[in-house]
Amino acid sequence: MSGETRSLDKFATPFGKTIELQNAEVEENVNLLRLRIKEGSRFTIVDLDPVTAKRWADEMLKWVNSQSN
Repeated sequence: MSGETRSLDKFATPFGKTIELQNAEVEENVNLLRLRIKEGSRFTIVDLDPVTAKRWADEMLKWVNSQSN
């Protein structure tokens, strides 16, 4: 993949992982949400198109709301 990558947010999790959300331009005017999870020296990278990112976000929000008492 080529193009620009811009950081949107970066934060630590309670269990020692660091998560970074990036906008990754893979082609001219084609952007993906890149999720980078760092655990020690290991990285997991997931690229999501807007439709998939929205579905994931919706499900995460449902889960968060179900955890609130």
